[in-house]
Amino acid sequence: MKLPKVDLTNKQQGSVELPPQFNEKVRVDIIRRAVDAVRSRQRQNTGAHPEAGKRASAKLSRRRRDFKTSYGHGISRVPRKTLNRRGIRFYWVGAVAPGTVKGRRAHPPKATRTWEQKINIIENRKAIRSAMAATVVKALVAQRGHVIPQNYPFVIDGSVESMSKTKELYKLLATLGFDKELERTEGRKIRAGKGKMRGRRYKTKKGILIVVSDYCALTKAATNIPGIDIARVKELSAELLAPGALPGRATLWSDKAIAQLEKEKLFM
Repeated sequence: MKLPKVDLTNKQQGSVELPPQFNEKVRVDIIRRAVDAVRSRQRQNTGAHPEAGKRASAKLSRRRRDFKTSYGHGISRVPRKTLNRRGIRFYWVGAVAPGTVKGRRAHPPKATRTWEQKINIIENRKAIRSAMAATVVKALVAQRGHVIPQNYPFVIDGSVESMSKTKELYKLLATLGFDKELERTEGRKIRAGKGKMRGRRYKTKKGILIVVSDYCALTKAATNIPGIDIARVKELSAELLAPGALPGRATLWSDKAIAQLEKEKLFM
């Protein structure tokens, strides 16, 4: 499969033969497994304090002839703390047990739980190749909601990696026909729910992914453009290529990244 190659002025400069990684069949089920595995490694462990609800000085005697036992009083045998007493008459209050006021939780979330989901290396590579193949299918990209130009998909010249200014990259994307896509990702909306109080008040849309060969100035230039992601070809993942496990993200591949992908046989 060949894709046209364009320069920074959106003029075609021949074509580029895509490596065999792009010949993979699009498998949404495998992509979802890989994306879930990536997200599971990003999840922060949360849990209750191990001593939560157990700090009361309450106990339950299981001996019938103990002085402070609850046998024979016609009350349930739950851990209790003594507030006051007169003789053998006690004023008890239940504590510690899950059914009592301010007691512990029966099965609280534990911080020691492992949330990471495992995925085979071969299956993960297949998911990445499948997500890569979806980026050059125009129908899937448009179905995902991206506003793309008529000549999509295409490969961009490697000189784009030397860009160091945000306004230069913004102008380039507009020249390539992604001006409406940039308008789509500029907007943001307020998240519904408690996430507003937890440092993630706004939700933004995913825009274009630019794949480069190595560390370059372009990475810093794209930081201030909402929705844009820059990724080295070696660091590609199913989450970057198919956010939310929806294949078909609008992706700009530099010719240097394509050459490195073929030379090093990445994800094969």
